[in-house]
Amino acid sequence: MTPTLKLYGLLAIAGALATALDALGPTEAVISLPLEAMLFVNGMILLLMVVDWAQVNGPQRAIAQREQLPRLSIGRDNPVTLKVSAPKAAAKLQIFDRYPTDFDDIPMPLTVDLPAKTATQITYQVLPRQRGEYQWGDLQMRQLGPWGLAWRSWTLPAEQTVAVYPDLVGLRSLSVKLAIQSTGSMRQRQRVGIGTEFAELREYAVGDDPRFIDWKATARRSAPLIRVLEPEREQSLIVLLDRGRLMTANVKGLSRFDWGLNATLSLALAGLHRGDRVGVGVFDREMHTWIPATGGRQHLQRLIEKLTPIQPAMLESDYLGAVTKVATQQHRRALVVVITDLVDQTASAELLTALTRLKSRHLPFCVTLRDPQVDTQAHEFADDVSAAYRRAVALDLLEQRQAAFAQLKQAGVLVLDAPADQITDPLVEDYLRIKARNRL
Repeated sequence: MTPTLKLYGLLAIAGALATALDALGPTEAVISLPLEAMLFVNGMILLLMVVDWAQVNGPQRAIAQREQLPRLSIGRDNPVTLKVSAPKAAAKLQIFDRYPTDFDDIPMPLTVDLPAKTATQITYQVLPRQRGEYQWGDLQMRQLGPWGLAWRSWTLPAEQTVAVYPDLVGLRSLSVKLAIQSTGSMRQRQRVGIGTEFAELREYAVGDDPRFIDWKATARRSAPLIRVLEPEREQSLIVLLDRGRLMTANVKGLSRFDWGLNATLSLALAGLHRGDRVGVGVFDREMHTWIPATGGRQHLQRLIEKLTPIQPAMLESDYLGAVTKVATQQHRRALVVVITDLVDQTASAELLTALTRLKSRHLPFCVTLRDPQVDTQAHEFADDVSAAYRRAVALDLLEQRQAAFAQLKQAGVLVLDAPADQITDPLVEDYLRIKARNRL
């Protein structure tokens, strides 16, 4: 039972009236009368509070239920929905949902005013910063009595274990985007003259390259027909995701490894959607996880389940060992994407050597996850000595990165360097561009 401000206000009014009556007469008889009256009135008010509290019971109580939570996406606002109903009487509620303490602070309680015999839904957002399993607790309910004198509290069982996965929301959005790109006339126009595999014949349209006109089919139909080509399918895509020391750094609220894992799954989705076989290796000083290249729609789900429990480790990464694993397991030519980070030419010499060795059999692609804070410090105005020093260090880091990338490009390695929180879109676009230009 929790008294309300209204109750305290009534008690204060009773006390004020007793004080006013006390000021009317100096005799002891007059003094005892207001005191007795105040005690009686206060007693009646407290009795009413108890009655008000007791009325919130049985059919008068509101009902609440948390909807079954799906798999949550890391780094995204995930909705949590509560269904609330007032079966008999109007209800003013405060609801405390015991969400995991590891999440960002969420304003509680959730308040709702329900007319009689109505139901509603209330939603709040949770933002997970780490993958794993989290425990939701029970719902703590508090309902105001009909007279507004007391709150009645009780607990509704609602314990639930929920898993936080990589960015599934982003994967769904990317899947829709790829599906749209692959349908309709837009898809046909984009595929003209691109690729090596014949897809179909269609009528010539203004703007098409006349070099792709099929003259034999044109002669049979007495109308110009054009050959539509598409990139070769069932090629191999291998993604090597670094989980070593450099990937433990926090960037924009998530670890660099989590940004890399999101990019890995998005790239795998794009590869599977284009009909390629996709394999993934996660490594530090040894190959921690190796998933051979496989195709099919179900493969993405297998990748999600196997990669989600992996966490970064404070270990130095063995790039040569990871490349050796690819060389022994993947005999067919493949696009090998290494997702990691670069510090400078000296610290990244092994990475440069490993990627150069891949060039003889595979197409190596180095993807680095830059910290956007370094960009900010490199371009912000320095108004004191410490700020000037930070700016100089940031500029030196960026310069050394560019020197390392120049060496990779000279060796024939593809390179993509982007902020960790913005890596997914350019990576998928580069992959689609590689496919369209038949670089494999």
